[in-house]
Amino acid sequence: MGPDISRRRVLATGAAVAGSAALLTPFGSTTAAAATNHGPAAGPATKPTVVLIHGGFADASCWNGTIELLQQHGYPTIAPANPLRSLPGDAAYINSVLRSIDGPIVLVGHSYGGAVITNAAADVDGVRALVYIAAFVARSSRYRAPPMSP
Repeated sequence: MGPDISRRRVLATGAAVAGSAALLTPFGSTTAAAATNHGPAAGPATKPTVVLIHGGFADASCWNGTIELLQQHGYPTIAPANPLRSLPGDAAYINSVLRSIDGPIVLVGHSYGGAVITNAAADVDGVRALVYIAAFVARSSRYRAPPMSP
């Protein structure tokens, strides 16, 4: 890599591009249909909250550049701390964070964070896309999502 390109910048750009690509198709067609069926009073579609999950040997600050980029484009973005204790425990914690978010969610995971988002997304209705950035996809047989509350 050249002197102006860092690993963090590559990850940030990859997350922004992958997240945007995942969002364009499902929301673009829904927005067009809503505007056609209901006229201009329908208003713009709600942008999803982008939830960024870091991998092992990192913390949530590794997403700072990505958060800034996504927020500049109007996406609500959070990067909760991944506890890094166990796959079932980490997924349960992130699942609880997801359940506290109203509206659509796009989950982004890097490295071990990919395995966490695979499990954490179980039974969360708001999750619209999972984005894996150099990530693992692993399902834990020990993790069960908590039951949905009415």
